[in-house]
Amino acid sequence: MPILPSITGPRDLDRLTPQQLTQLAEEIRGFLVENVARTGGHLGPNLGVVELTIALHRTFSSPDDPIIFDTGHQSYVHKILTGRQDFSALRSRGGLAGYPQRSESAHDVVESSHASSSLSWADGISRAFTATGRADRHVVAVVGDGALTGGMTWEALNNITDDNDRNLVIVVNDNGRSYAPTIGGMSRYLNRVRTAGAYKDLHRKSDRLFRAFGPFGRAVFRGVRGGTHGFLSRFTNNAALYSNLDIKYLGPVDGHDLPALLETLALAKSYGAPVIVHVITEKGRGYQPALDDEADQFHAVGRIDPKTGGALSSDTRGWTDVFADALVDVGARDPKVIAMTAAMLRPTGLAPFAERFPDRVYDVGIAEQHAVASAAGLAYGGLHPVVAMYATFMGRSFDQVLMDVGLHRAGVTFVLDRAGVTGPDGPSHHGIWDLSMLQIVPSIRIAAPRDAERLAETLDEAVAVDDAPTVIRFPKGAVSAEIPAIERLSDGVDVLSRGEGEDVLLVGIGPFASLALDVAARLRAQGIGATVIDPRWVIPVQPSVVELAARHRLVITLEDGIRVGGIGTRVRQVLREAGVDTAVDELGLPDAYIDHASREEILEDAGLTASKIAHDVVAQVLGTRIPIARPAGETGAIDLPLHERH
Repeated sequence: MPILPSITGPRDLDRLTPQQLTQLAEEIRGFLVENVARTGGHLGPNLGVVELTIALHRTFSSPDDPIIFDTGHQSYVHKILTGRQDFSALRSRGGLAGYPQRSESAHDVVESSHASSSLSWADGISRAFTATGRADRHVVAVVGDGALTGGMTWEALNNITDDNDRNLVIVVNDNGRSYAPTIGGMSRYLNRVRTAGAYKDLHRKSDRLFRAFGPFGRAVFRGVRGGTHGFLSRFTNNAALYSNLDIKYLGPVDGHDLPALLETLALAKSYGAPVIVHVITEKGRGYQPALDDEADQFHAVGRIDPKTGGALSSDTRGWTDVFADALVDVGARDPKVIAMTAAMLRPTGLAPFAERFPDRVYDVGIAEQHAVASAAGLAYGGLHPVVAMYATFMGRSFDQVLMDVGLHRAGVTFVLDRAGVTGPDGPSHHGIWDLSMLQIVPSIRIAAPRDAERLAETLDEAVAVDDAPTVIRFPKGAVSAEIPAIERLSDGVDVLSRGEGEDVLLVGIGPFASLALDVAARLRAQGIGATVIDPRWVIPVQPSVVELAARHRLVITLEDGIRVGGIGTRVRQVLREAGVDTAVDELGLPDAYIDHASREEILEDAGLTASKIAHDVVAQVLGTRIPIARPAGETGAIDLPLHERH
């Protein structure tokens, strides 16, 4: 008889026998494969934490004992065990989020979904419990070995070990991978822990000895095995590694051995001070197609055939693929070009470059701040780094962009994948802040290509800049159809369409160029002349944009980012500085945390559809909607010389 349907909350686990818990684990794996295959999502990570999550909820009393998942993509099992088994609309509007989300359940605590922050959260919550007389409550942080490459985890550990009077359990979920295999010195260190002959020999001998004494003996064995000296250094002859950390270490523990997990977690719970539990898991456990996937063990999948693991989605060329090919071409022509990323070699399209130029790729792990500051040093040394990351993660390294790259006028190119609305991954993964954030860096240059040809073109132009940071951003998904220009102006601005009159200037940013063309066609049908331009390089604002704005009655900017401080705002400011009084309507996304939904649904909510925009522009031209277009026949004066308008 199936057990999973009877699980409505964590305390339902208390009545299950060890055999039933094992059966439940297999049912959950089957459930995950069946449901995630239908919707897409993070499959491999969740298959790897089934037993661990069951053991956590059996041992601790969520939500009184908060369980914090670092990054959160491995929280599907947690959702299942906390009463959320309807995965039919996973990552779709109205369905479950792909990450923890407070509005779904009291069991979800942290929903930021950016790696390496869990220990800081756990530190703060556990301190608060102690300070407010709730010291009986426990806090559990589940952090992957990949997230341990992020500097925040070490900052947090430094503070956690300074105050040992609280109930805090840190579970290191060690599967040797984040997206791809975890890299760096810490990864090599953990590999030694997993494979050290001394550990294996001691484990076998001690396990036989202590098992003879029953459950109590086994608990003592795990305590002895953990020791008290050093972090992850007990069996690797590396006692110097963080030996100053006064924190208990238990493990390594087989992350798929439920009895072992339950005993070890119970011991950690009773310790009364911060404890690290080192758990070895297998990403993609129980699903052969995931295990056979060398790239990332099905870290994240689209719709797949659950039997074979084969993709069901159409085989269209994506923006990432275009960038991957373009970077190889650039690298072949310029030996100074090197590539960098933060634990996302394949997701950001650097794998082909790494295969062609293996000595010219640097993967720093989940350490965006380090990547950017290091890139500044590489540029100083005569190279041109191309730093590829998701747009949402650029915020993590903004200080380094501003003060290390920008201040030193380092020739570093940032390539931001998944810029704009990403859709199913929700508020933490939309790349909608980069345009507002990065344009305040003095001397920075930002490009938003509208199609594949412009992406390759702007990448060529970017790596030729050695005295300032450059940025190229593009969205998630299939690359836009090619949109040829009817004219390229002297400063590089592309004119895509001209109307019979110069009533409205539509500035389409990146892939929104196609939206601008659609709006222009609708306006022409209403007798309104519209010009459509694509600046290509949106920062700095080019002189021809100012000149064209002065000749038109109204300017509409369209961007796949937040309106506040966006490109439209910058255009309006530059026009005012130049003495041009043409009204500007900046269209973009609201300054809000946007829930998961399809890209189309989100854009419609924001009013970013051709029909809505055209309707509003007609009203502005007629003078019934603000901002009102300048009267027909009038043009704006330009007071400042061109070289003073940036």
